[in-house]
Amino acid sequence: MSFGKTTPVLRIFDEAKAVEFYVDFLGFKIDWQHRLEADFPLYLQISRGDCVLHLSEHHGDSTPGSALRIETDELEQFQQQLLAREYRFSHPQIQAMPWGSQDMTIADPFGNRLVFTNAISL
Repeated sequence: MSFGKTTPVLRIFDEAKAVEFYVDFLGFKIDWQHRLEADFPLYLQISRGDCVLHLSEHHGDSTPGSALRIETDELEQFQQQLLAREYRFSHPQIQAMPWGSQDMTIADPFGNRLVFTNAISL
């Protein structure tokens, strides 16, 4: 038995704010986007490296305020990239966690929390 990758779906409410945060600030790229019609809600896939996220304006696709953990082996370098962008809504800091990882939590404009973490062996 095998399982594939997990692709979280995060609720968004404003396309421009989502692009500003996920693409301009965090450095993800838009892989594809879909609308059933011109004035309908947006559904899109973004990625950075092997991390793939789906963002949805569709009611019921996800709960605002969700949290997810994204592993990276370059947490300090990523933090420095983000700080250099001078995004006025976030100044991410790295925190040493009691279980041995270092985490950097960033809230998106829609209340979702992305926890970037270095991998640890327990």
